[in-house]
Formats: sequence, C-alpha cells, structure tokens
Amino acid sequence: MKLSRQFTVFGSAIFCVVVFSLYLMLDHIDHSKNPNGERIQKGQLGILQDKIDHLERLLAENNEIIGNIRDSVINLRETVKDGKMFPEGNMSQGDLELLPPAPALLPIHSEDCQFAARTYSKAADGVQMLDVYDLLSFDNPDGGVWKQGFDISYQDNEWDNEPLQVFVVPHSHNDPGWLKTFDDYYRDQTQHILNNMVVKLHEDSRRKMIWSEISYFSKWWDNIDEQKRDAVRRLIESGQLEVATGGWVMPDEANTHYFALIDQLVEGHQWLERNLGVKPKTGWAVDPFGHTPTQAYLLRQAGLSNMLIQRVHYSVKKHFASQKTLEFFWRQNWGEQLILIDRASHTLDSFLSISSFMA
Repeated sequence: MKLSRQFTVFGSAIFCVVVFSLYLMLDHIDHSKNPNGERIQKGQLGILQDKIDHLERLLAENNEIIGNIRDSVINLRETVKDGKMFPEGNMSQGDLELLPPAPALLPIHSEDCQFAARTYSKAADGVQMLDVYDLLSFDNPDGGVWKQGFDISYQDNEWDNEPLQVFVVPHSHNDPGWLKTFDDYYRDQTQHILNNMVVKLHEDSRRKMIWSEISYFSKWWDNIDEQKRDAVRRLIESGQLEVATGGWVMPDEANTHYFALIDQLVEGHQWLERNLGVKPKTGWAVDPFGHTPTQAYLLRQAGLSNMLIQRVHYSVKKHFASQKTLEFFWRQNWGEQLILIDRASHTLDSFLSISSFMA
C-alpha cells in the first residue's frame, strides 16, 4: 500500500513537470494578429514560412523586371532591324521610350582622360615599351645559368689579374600570405630574421640590410624591448638598415586596384612616420609577377625617387641588357610618353634586376 502511494506521488510529480515545461514552451511562442485582428500562435515553422513567402514575392518581382527588360531589348532590336535607329534629328518620342535609362555617372574632367585618345611617338632618346613588345618573340629558349639566361662562359685564368667584384644585397622577401598564414610565417621565420639582423649588423658596420614589408616589421616591433628598439634606430641613422618602399606589403601589381595600392602604402608610411620618423626614398619590388606603371607613378607621388623591379620576362631583360638600358626613366602613358632612357654605361653582369627613375 505504501509503495503504491509512492508511485502515485512520483507519477504526479512527473506529470506536473511535463505540464509546466509545455507551458514554458508555449509562452515563448511568438504571438501575432491575423488580418481580422484575432490573435494566432506562430512558432518557428510559421516564421520560416513567412520568410519563404517573402522570398517568393521577391523572386516574382525580379522575374517581372527581367521580363520587362527582355521585352525592351526585343523591341529595340526590331527597331534597329527596321532601320529606325535613328536618323540624325529624327528621333521620335516613342523611340526614345525604348531606350534604357542612362546610368548615373560621376562627371569626369577632360584632362583626366586625355591619354585615352592620344597617340604616342617614339622619343629619340628613349624607347616605347609597346614597340619593344612587338620586337620580342617571348619564346623562352633554354640556355645559361638560368633557363632563359645568357650562355655565360669564361676561361680559368680570365680573372688572374683583375679581382671579381661580387655585390651581395641582404634584403627582405617575406610574403604576408603564401603557403603559411601570416602568424605562422612570423613565428617560424620572420622574427628570427629580424632578431639576427640586429645582431649581425652591429657586429660589422660594413654590413647593410634592406627591409620592405612593414606588416611584419610592425608586429616584430611590438614584441621587442626598448633596448632593441634603440638599436634599430641607431642602425637606421647610420644607414646600415634601410626601409625600401615602406608599404604594408609588397603588393601584387597585375590585378590590384590602385585604391588598394595606395591604402597599403599609406598604412606603411604612417607607421614608419609614427614609430621611426623614416620616409622611404627607394622602391623595392622583387616579387610581384609583372609590374604596372601605375605603381611607379604612385611611388613618385609618395616622394620616392627611384625603384628596383625584378619579375620581368627574361626576353625583356635580355633585350634591355643588350641595349644597355637596364636603368631608365619610367614615364607613364598618361604623361608625355613611356620613355626608358639609358642611364647605364655598361650591361649589368647579372641582369637580374632593373632599376628605374620615376620621371
């Protein structure tokens, strides 16, 4: 008898818990009114159904708009086929209604687009790059120490009476994004490069280093102590450490919009000004696959006076080397003309890089 009573009490408790839970669930259900003013209960399924109905209405509206556009194009095509498009001074109001509305465009100053219709003449003291492209076959023949390089040969005793000069340029080439993440590159490699740079440059005052990627440099700067920061400032003042380009990254130049080129350059230069009081004078672009004259123009406007580029087709490098024009003034198409003026008295032995002066 006592056991039966316990089961009864326990069952009643469970029933109360279930009823109370159902009440709480119903209390959270969204309540709204139907068009007749009556209150209805609408759960998650009802909300989802409303969203689906809204999407269906939007699709129907879009289909109607597309249908109107299609009809307008068909009517316009028939008008052109019938020869009604449009004799000068003979455009009717009905024809005008068939035309699509003109897009809203911002006004463009005529001086900003002069280069679009301008013809360029070959300068007597320079070369037009479009003419150079017409001369080259870009056939990539094998040869030399590089696949498309010159076939270099020399005698064993050729340098007996003249020392061979070798120029070593320690420089940064740290991609913020490639095979690893930015943080992985910094942790595994970049921080060690910068730490060793400070030590090795102080060991020998003849040693120098070029750094260009400020995104990495700023992260390293935030993680070093004031003593090491003072050491870096001394290296910059002595000329052992040079900041080249000074952009947040070494940007791609083939597909990047010029807004992005400007933004990353401003970001890097502002950081340098705030933390080191440095303003770069030389550009350093050894890894972008292809180079745009827009980047040279932007660097010139940022106060840089010269730049070095690297990822140029070997056919172009060999042509410049043979013509002794590996150093040049670079003018853009929207200037007078694109001129590469010979600044070299001899062909560079390595012809690996091309330096230019922005005019």
